[in-house]
Amino acid sequence: MVRLIYNFLWPVGLILFLPGYVMKMLRRGGYRRNFGQRLGLYSSEVLRRRRGSRPIWIHAVSVGEVRLGIKLATQLEKLGPGRRFILTTTTTTGYMLAEKLAFANMDVLYSPLDFWPVMRRAWRVIDPKCVVLIEAEVWPNLVSEAVRRRVPVVLANARLSPRSESRFRRFRAVIGPFLRKLELVCVSTSEDAARWTCLGVAPDRIKIVGSIKYDTEEQNVVSSEPRQVLEKLGVDLSRPVLFGGSTHHGEEEALAEVFCSLRQQYPSLFLVIAPRHVERAGEVEEQLRKCGLNVVRRSNWLNGAEKIDALLLDTTGELGDWYSVASAVFIGKSLTAHGGQNPVEAINAGKPVIFGPHMENFSQLAGELVATGAALRVETAEQMADTCSQLLNDSALREQMGAAAWAVIRRHLGATQRTAELIAETLRIRGKS
Repeated sequence: MVRLIYNFLWPVGLILFLPGYVMKMLRRGGYRRNFGQRLGLYSSEVLRRRRGSRPIWIHAVSVGEVRLGIKLATQLEKLGPGRRFILTTTTTTGYMLAEKLAFANMDVLYSPLDFWPVMRRAWRVIDPKCVVLIEAEVWPNLVSEAVRRRVPVVLANARLSPRSESRFRRFRAVIGPFLRKLELVCVSTSEDAARWTCLGVAPDRIKIVGSIKYDTEEQNVVSSEPRQVLEKLGVDLSRPVLFGGSTHHGEEEALAEVFCSLRQQYPSLFLVIAPRHVERAGEVEEQLRKCGLNVVRRSNWLNGAEKIDALLLDTTGELGDWYSVASAVFIGKSLTAHGGQNPVEAINAGKPVIFGPHMENFSQLAGELVATGAALRVETAEQMADTCSQLLNDSALREQMGAAAWAVIRRHLGATQRTAELIAETLRIRGKS
């Protein structure tokens, strides 16, 4: 009955949310390419590649989840060489990154809309032997179709922000029946396990494995590419670097304000900003120039001929490499926006991290980092300036924070392998390996 009502109301919801959805697609660009996949319509090439193989279907919403999906698929392929994968994603940026990172046995598609006729058509083409949902993407028609076809559904790296948990609890009567259909739910901590149990997932289907997001193979992996780019731009590698990672609207202006304030004390300071959405690069560049900064973009830089104040990273998939040049890192979506971005790549580079008051999507990790002195939380741009000044003036403090943060992350090592092994075991039990 719940599913019937959901499908009845789905077109109404589509009409209500369509204007905002269209505006977002227009703003991000690239929406025309393979748009039919969102409606379960596939090219002859996709149909040809799908013929005769039953893949593991991994669904990842956007860039962050795509990285996790690729990471998990890589581990699953190691456990069962020759396995094929379908990775679906919702956003154009996620799609671009997935195409860039996908390996030979993986096809990248846009996720089909969760409307009954669309989802059923997509299932006929994809025909998976297992569905792996990354983090919290439990869609009613997708899950119901899997159950109808006796295909196991796994929720990997399952997490709930406080806001999502509150919303899920409020609609538990509606969501609960679909959560109970999940074959396996892999969570980071015992606290996460308790939350999913309260929402209706059977305790014996919940496994505590750590977080794939925080699982990293080794610390301080350094790419030479960022340093080569800076050298060609004429930027002295000894200059201290203030770095803004995955910034959102308003945060670039705050960083420019902090940079201009600090430059009086640190004349050689350099600014690097990586907006969360690369389509905002033009807007961000204009803001930085209005602040009096000479800025160049990563995508169209030329060999340095004049003094440069800031570099704008407007390419997808490079952010993790660039943290290696930072002296201090601000984690975006935490000062003027809510939710926060993942600080692990910066921590993995051994860098001290700063974030604003809004790290809801990583509240537990952020709390641990602050409590152990591994990160610093600020409320305003003025506080950020003071904090950055403290870090730039104290190399021992920077190293101490980097080491303390790594100690927090270390407990999640091996989470990807543990999750992959549980999925492989689920497939073996179901006779689908």
